[in-house]
Amino acid sequence: MKPEPMIRPLLVKITFATAILLIVGYAAFIMHGPQGIPGLRQRREEIRALEKQNQDLAREVEHKRERIQRLREDRSEQEMEIRQRLKLVRPGEKVFILQDQEQKPANP
Repeated sequence: MKPEPMIRPLLVKITFATAILLIVGYAAFIMHGPQGIPGLRQRREEIRALEKQNQDLAREVEHKRERIQRLREDRSEQEMEIRQRLKLVRPGEKVFILQDQEQKPANP
């Protein structure tokens, strides 16, 4: 039993329409899923944040390189750094130590 000549083109059209609907539905599902548009937006935000962090770190590295260069070239910078780190005082200098005012008084 062969399908009638009018039914066959109709079946082809229905099959084609169903395939198109399935493809469109799948595409919509993929676009709105975690790997779709929301995921793409999230990755772009992560990239922006990492690029900003990278710029900040590059700036920090440059400041540290400049500091190292000043320490290499300037004896007074070296002396000041050593004195600060080792808490050294020259003879005759007076050192004032200030305490924070936020400290609570001792209980009597």
